[in-house]
Amino acid sequence: MPEDQLRRAEQLIRTIPDYPEPGVLFRDITPLLADAAALRATIDAMIEPFAGGFDVVAGIEARGFLLAGAVAIAAGVGLVPIRKAGKLPRPAAAVDYALEYGTATIEAHDDIPEGTRVLLVDDVLATGGTIQAAHTLVAQLSGSVVGTSVLLELEALGGRALVGDVHAVFGA
Repeated sequence: MPEDQLRRAEQLIRTIPDYPEPGVLFRDITPLLADAAALRATIDAMIEPFAGGFDVVAGIEARGFLLAGAVAIAAGVGLVPIRKAGKLPRPAAAVDYALEYGTATIEAHDDIPEGTRVLLVDDVLATGGTIQAAHTLVAQLSGSVVGTSVLLELEALGGRALVGDVHAVFGA
């Protein structure tokens, strides 16, 4: 049954050409999020390789939050949001990372005790820049990344070469 639900979940991910700009193939996960059985199977698949091996989930803004919250609840652990710069109300640790044209910054509050085992969760692994920066940010907060779980890996973009071992539920 779970394999059937995962196949259905994958079919629910829509590819939208030329969004948000020409030449981009956007992966719309909202139909998957709206289907309870497919979402549950997906969340279980994101957790499975790491079950019992993490203390907190760190979710990467923005769509990573949607999955990370569900992963945290299903695993019975807390959630630490990793946000774009300037979105957190208290002082936060920050890491800059390179984009195709320029740089970006991610931040997180120091809400994890030293040595906390962290599972990073995001929706998509593309070039790997954001996930690599999230690894650095967790280390800066004295946490230990024990794994990275994503819904979808865009294999042609080569992000795995930058960030190493990543568990991807689906590949494209």
